[in-house]
Amino acid sequence: MKIAVSGTRGIPNLLGGVETHCEELFPRLAAYGFDITVFRRKNYVKDQLTEYKGVHLVTLQAPKKKAFEAIVHTIKSVVYAKWKLKAKVIHIHAVGPALAIPFARILGLKVVFTHHGPDYERDKWGAAARFMLRLGERWGVRYANEVIVISQVINRQIQQRYQRMDAHLIYNGVPHPVIQNDIDYLKSLNIQPKKYIFALGRFVPEKKFHQLIQAFTTLKDKRGYQLVIAGDVDIADDYSQSLKQLAHENQVVLTGFVKGVPLQTLWSHAAAFVLPSSHEGLPISLLEAMSYQLPAIVSDIEANLEVGLPKGCYFPVNEFNVLTEKLERFIHFNAAKPFYDLTKYQWDRIAKQTAAVYQRL
Repeated sequence: MKIAVSGTRGIPNLLGGVETHCEELFPRLAAYGFDITVFRRKNYVKDQLTEYKGVHLVTLQAPKKKAFEAIVHTIKSVVYAKWKLKAKVIHIHAVGPALAIPFARILGLKVVFTHHGPDYERDKWGAAARFMLRLGERWGVRYANEVIVISQVINRQIQQRYQRMDAHLIYNGVPHPVIQNDIDYLKSLNIQPKKYIFALGRFVPEKKFHQLIQAFTTLKDKRGYQLVIAGDVDIADDYSQSLKQLAHENQVVLTGFVKGVPLQTLWSHAAAFVLPSSHEGLPISLLEAMSYQLPAIVSDIEANLEVGLPKGCYFPVNEFNVLTEKLERFIHFNAAKPFYDLTKYQWDRIAKQTAAVYQRL
């Protein structure tokens, strides 16, 4: 079966939750015998690859303006999939690109839509963009042949709003942890093993990294702990620049965008993980922290609650003082190492579930 994939910036080694999801999922599906082509956005791609782990890669130009790049790129992908690839199925990710789903159906393509979360809740969008993202969600849920949701929270939402009762609940996944004993990378950052609090994500307002920095800075006795934040943003804006300035002023370590061995090293030697977000679909970064069995301090949004951490791991979102207290309590009393059951978040299992959706078509 020939499957085209759109709605992602691309793979491999690109920043973003959807991108990480696709990088893990589609090579596995290719190994099962599916003929997979992933469309990439030229603005983000820095390589000349045409194939990655059995997945075909097609790079298409898209506008650099964030309000238009996803939908324009997806429409171009639909046309390419129909007329050049001669594909029968297109798998579209996220609610913005889902605006193109009726067009794909008109052209005769069968559509699988993965709903990664209500992106219209992100702080960066204005009223017009929020309206279009909600419309994308509506069209995606109503007109896709098959719908995949990555959390029970999203499943309940589309059942209540659109009466779509047959969506497939297939969680985000997490790879098996790779423990790195070498600490040369930590030395290059001037941080000590087990003496830093770790956060990971894109530098956007809803991640609330500015609150995390302010809360950590407020601590009177840090007992030698440092705050380390890995991540960046695709296109620099006022928020990302102000966040970097705030980090610099408060001696917070910013690693930039990291993957592979450097990221594995940071996971392997972190003391705890913090995720203060106000918006998530099902956060892969939290699942990664759990795979390394790290103590976690996370906001009490629905997506984080669904993971089912112990009650003491949560704090009310945007409650700066409570986050400060949680950090202080961890630093002073150092929580016991937890154990998390990640069976339902295994990528091989997720790939088999997705393959079953394709077979339904």
